[in-house]
Amino acid sequence: MIADLADLADVLVDVDVVLCCGAGGVGKTTTAAALGLGAVRAGRGRVLVLTIDPARRLADALGLESFGNVETAVAVPGAPAGSGLWVAMLDTSASWDDLVRTHAPDPITMERILSNQLYRNITQRFVQSHDYIAMERLHSVHQSGRYDLIVIDTPPSRNALDFLDAPSRMADFFSSSLLKWITLPYRLGGKRVGRLGYLASKPFYQVADRILGSQFLEDIAEFFLLFQTMYDGFVHRATDVERLLHRRSTRFVVVSSLEPAPLQEAEFFLAELGRRGLSIGALILNRVLPEVLFDADARRLAARLVDPSGADDTSVLAGERRTLKRAATAFLDLAALGDAERTARSTLANPPSCVVEVPLVPLDLQDLGGLVTVADVLWPMRKTARRSPRLTRRDPP
Repeated sequence: MIADLADLADVLVDVDVVLCCGAGGVGKTTTAAALGLGAVRAGRGRVLVLTIDPARRLADALGLESFGNVETAVAVPGAPAGSGLWVAMLDTSASWDDLVRTHAPDPITMERILSNQLYRNITQRFVQSHDYIAMERLHSVHQSGRYDLIVIDTPPSRNALDFLDAPSRMADFFSSSLLKWITLPYRLGGKRVGRLGYLASKPFYQVADRILGSQFLEDIAEFFLLFQTMYDGFVHRATDVERLLHRRSTRFVVVSSLEPAPLQEAEFFLAELGRRGLSIGALILNRVLPEVLFDADARRLAARLVDPSGADDTSVLAGERRTLKRAATAFLDLAALGDAERTARSTLANPPSCVVEVPLVPLDLQDLGGLVTVADVLWPMRKTARRSPRLTRRDPP
């Protein structure tokens, strides 16, 4: 393991929100869970890990039957008094329901939204719906004051920073010209007959009525009209989230491997975060090949086993020699790959002050001990970070 200039525990000492971002498939969810576990073991208080796309093996490692939308406590052996770990998986559908129940202007509007025929389909398939609700959940749980540290595993996607823009885009959408066109006849008309009369007088609505049907148009217009009653809340929370993301006590951790495509993506994330004025905590490089591959003596020995000419190897039987040769060849191949990784590492443009390399571990975490191994690399036990002050805190559910 190599840490540059600053240890991660030092970088995150006064932080209460950590957002892990990066390309899919680089161990981002495992990293988020390990960060949370390490923080608990280091005495950071009550810690929540909210993950977007957890693997089944991670639930197994944490000793849980499954993740859910409701925060679930995880037993952490040896956790200091007052510290604890909670985990949750973002359930898009359930989170939208919670949002409507919490922020609808009145019970009647709430029931009409939840019972609208298009509500479920739109909230599950709407572009960036998942990204938006992730930010809503971050806002909600941070406002609750229940946790000393919140670790967010952001949505895995090619444009994984889109979730940062999701709140403002959602607010803009509900005030867009498109929705004004769709809902205009329903805002002007009173009864259904009046609305259909307006449809019949406008070419756009005549075509839409023939293609989609008047009932569909009415359902979708009703849905957006109802949702626009929550527009002020969208704008208010979008502003709050924007402020939250730009605080010094919020840090972004970029997760990558040293493979070319993820590393290129990581460079893009780092540059984009810097352009937005967001605080970068660290770059975590997962699945780094072990240091033994760079040991000069080990390489010389492997080379002799591959080509023993001139060496005294009479004590090695022929069968053993063939096995050793295959092993040595594999070692040298991995060493060459390690050299390529180091070259890629050295060419990183503008890396942050903290770069942590996590050695290659089995991809299938079998138990909590495996996750602790990663946690101890990210958050060494010799580092005890002081707890970040919070103005309010209630017991987690």
